Amino acid sequence: MNREENNKAVVVRWFTEFWGKDVNLAVVDQIAAPDMLLKYSLHEPRRGHDDIKAFMHDFRAAFPDLNFWGTADLIAEGDYVVGQWEGGGTHTGPAFDDFLIGGLSAATGRRMHFTGTTVLKLRDGRIVEEIGLDDGVTALTQLGLIEAA
Repeated sequence: MNREENNKAVVVRWFTEFWGKDVNLAVVDQIAAPDMLLKYSLHEPRRGHDDIKAFMHDFRAAFPDLNFWGTADLIAEGDYVVGQWEGGGTHTGPAFDDFLIGGLSAATGRRMHFTGTTVLKLRDGRIVEEIGLDDGVTALTQLGLIEAA
C-alpha cells in the first residue's frame, strides 16, 4: 500500500475503535502521536494521550450509547485524510459539563444526532491532529443547551 492507503487504514481504525460503538481507548496509545491535538467546535481542544482518553471516558460515561460512523469514502492526500461522519448518543449517564456552551445535569434522556467533517493529519503512521467541523448547533439544540430561533 502507498502512504495514502496506509493513512486511510489508520483513520478507519481510529474511527472504528475511538469513535465507534465499542470504544477501545488503547487505540490512543497505539496510533495517536503522544502530543496529538483533538479539536472540535463543541469542546475545548484536547492534547496528548491522557487528555484525549479522559475526554472520551467522560463523554462515553455521559452518553453510553455514543457512536459515530463514516458516511462517505475517505479522501487522502499526502499526510492528510478527510472523512465525513454522523452519529450521536443519548444522555443517560452522569452530569456532563464538557460542552463549551454549558453542561447537562445527570441523565437528561436527551438524544443528539448530528454530522460533521474531519481532517486528520498523520506522520509516520500516527495521528498528530484531528480537527473537525461538526454541526454543533444541531447537537446543542437537541440537548436543550440552545434554543431554535
